Amino acid sequence: MVLDPELVERFRADLSDVWLDVDEPDAKLGIALSGGPDSLALLLLASAALPGRVEAATVDHGLRPESAAEAEHAAGICAKLGVVHETLRVEVGEGNLQNQARLARYGALSDWANRRSVDTLCTAHHRDDQVETLLMRLNRGSGLSGLAGVREAGLVPDSEVILLRPLLGWNRQELESVVEQSGFEAVLDPSNKDIVYDRVRMREALVSADWIDREGVARSAKVLAEMEDDILGLAAEDYALASEDDGQRITYRPLARSGVYRPSVWAEIIVMVFEDFERTISRADAARMAESLTGETPLNIGGIHASSRYEDDEMVWTFAPENPRRTG
Repeated sequence: MVLDPELVERFRADLSDVWLDVDEPDAKLGIALSGGPDSLALLLLASAALPGRVEAATVDHGLRPESAAEAEHAAGICAKLGVVHETLRVEVGEGNLQNQARLARYGALSDWANRRSVDTLCTAHHRDDQVETLLMRLNRGSGLSGLAGVREAGLVPDSEVILLRPLLGWNRQELESVVEQSGFEAVLDPSNKDIVYDRVRMREALVSADWIDREGVARSAKVLAEMEDDILGLAAEDYALASEDDGQRITYRPLARSGVYRPSVWAEIIVMVFEDFERTISRADAARMAESLTGETPLNIGGIHASSRYEDDEMVWTFAPENPRRTG
């Protein structure tokens, strides 16, 4: 198999932008391989750019009768490419099917990466995925965190394994062309055509929306991600300098440093407060709590009681676990 050298070099350059170990001969790159066109293109480009340094894993959720055969097909492609491959079989928990499948998939992949001493995992999210995600979340009225879309680099959820998405600058058609050029056949998941899923409906709607500049939308998602990083940085700095923790309660002075009304920063700080109490709160609820506290209205959410008062003409927020409710 011979791919266009320019495409391979383009991929290597994109990978170099997000992976510091690209030139380390002993560093291995893990590929999450479903066998579909996108992940197969990722595998082909990575194995051509980093011969002998790529391993792949296919997660079999067991949700469709064809899944075992598709995993076997992916294994066969890897064998022909000389890429070490493993099929990971998982059970999907109850609840939101897509979310539970995602959690099971990432859990299995992080376990595999740790076992294989693979520090870095790549997924095949591309530009069109980014565009679909941003437009879907705009349609739902998501906040900044949701609109930031997927990042080029991060960590596998609940893991220390590095997660990279080096194809965010590539579109779906380019990746399909890579697969066609290779002579290998990708598997096709019928759920990608099922309009019961929001993403499929958005994808089909975009086919006729030629007035949408997909590259421009993807750039916007990247700018939003940078803005979110800035807000998170401001929140972490402000929380460190304007809060106190006595072991039982946390106090925070929202106007101590800037004197500026900053609800987006305060919502992130409330998320951090909850993390320090080993609790979780959604950003929507954190924003609601911040609004309540600025109006000096106490609020209980998720087992945390938050109140607001003035001390020497300065607003002070206090957070503490709720008192146990009396029974009997």
